[in-house]
Amino acid sequence: MADFDSIQQRETGLHQQLNAAQMTMIAIGGAIGTGLFMGSAFAIGFAGPSVLISYAIGALIGLLLMGCLAEMTVAHPTSGSFGAYAEHYISPMAGFVVRYAYWAAVVLAVGMEVTAVGKYMAYWFPQVDQWIWVALFSVALAAVNATSVKAFGQVEYVFSMIKVTAIVAFILIGAYVVFGSRPEGVGFANYTAGGGFFPNGLWGTWVGVIVAIFSYLSLESIAIAAGEAENPRQAVTSAFKTTVLRLVLFYLLSLALMLAIVPWHHASTDTSPFVKVMEYLHIPGGAHVLNFVVLLASLSAMNSQLYVTSRMMFSLSRGGYAPRAMGSLNRRGVPLGAIAVSCLGMAVAMVLNYFKPQESLELMMSIAMFGAMFAWFMVFVTHLFFRPRWQLEHPGQRLQFRMWGFPVFTLLGAALMAGVIITTLFTKEFRTTTLVGVPFLVVLVVIYAVWYRRKKVTP
Repeated sequence: MADFDSIQQRETGLHQQLNAAQMTMIAIGGAIGTGLFMGSAFAIGFAGPSVLISYAIGALIGLLLMGCLAEMTVAHPTSGSFGAYAEHYISPMAGFVVRYAYWAAVVLAVGMEVTAVGKYMAYWFPQVDQWIWVALFSVALAAVNATSVKAFGQVEYVFSMIKVTAIVAFILIGAYVVFGSRPEGVGFANYTAGGGFFPNGLWGTWVGVIVAIFSYLSLESIAIAAGEAENPRQAVTSAFKTTVLRLVLFYLLSLALMLAIVPWHHASTDTSPFVKVMEYLHIPGGAHVLNFVVLLASLSAMNSQLYVTSRMMFSLSRGGYAPRAMGSLNRRGVPLGAIAVSCLGMAVAMVLNYFKPQESLELMMSIAMFGAMFAWFMVFVTHLFFRPRWQLEHPGQRLQFRMWGFPVFTLLGAALMAGVIITTLFTKEFRTTTLVGVPFLVVLVVIYAVWYRRKKVTP
């Protein structure tokens, strides 16, 4: 099999203009969006107050994933990321399937984020059709991504800083309300009211992990952005170390306080539960301010996800697995063709919002989940192949970043992800995830086998 340098060489041309702070914010920007502000309502519906355990399990899986990815990314920083690693360390077919499954998932996730944007705008303008907002914001963020990677990084940094600041403010206000002013009906007694801490049993808590995993989606974007980092190894190491901790604190602290303020069964899928908190507290203008924040959060996540999915398509094209136009760069180092085709999710969202505005968000989420979860699972599998193969190819050398507890923790991550994927089959709300996802994988395998035999492309 060819040396990995050949894969890195074919993906050159992207401008390396992202610093460690921007890379951290890209990951946070993608992960703190609809999954937290809107998706958490679905998770609370399944798990009740024990959703805290659901998100803690999701955070554990995310931590293990980041460790595996950090090791491989520091060794091989490239935009193809885990897809390129699967290609080299498992097989070309594995790399093809992982990249296309992930690309399709994130394309739909972009559509889900912009669908949420329509819902947030409806909070202020209920008389305006949601698909109009979907169209307007889709065009705006596509234009940002098409400008340059530096412009994208700067916009994403500002978006992420605003929502991080807002979440910190929410946590401080929530802490004051819960531990300081203590108005009637607020407190940790809400954790056991309305059916107890486990109102739907341990099964409900485990099902909540499905939404938690989707909420943490985009943690892996740091690895994809490594191909455009100013100093890849230093930036990746720094970003990996800080991102997981920040996300865990933001998610678990904000959810813990939210559940102490608002009874879990009052969480709504029409309005963000965080906005509901502000309504409960009767803070003048608070609900409007937070609705603006969650709107920015979705725009930020959408911006980040459009970036990573366009780079995955760029990697596919440079590998000979997609039309050559998708791998072309303009003079600013931007893959315009890859960005254009990655906007398909926005078009799907616009159509769904036009015909089924009330059902569009949940439908987009259930379909988008499989490819992302499969990609996470394959990161763990690829890492099992990577470590022994790298040591064989680089005798006497030491990896600059090593995942702890190998292979036990890598196997644990793979087992937990496999369990989450299998669980979707037995959950009515997410059955579509696997029933659509598995046939899609089969189609990808067939396409690869037929295409590869006809084209006779050697990666």
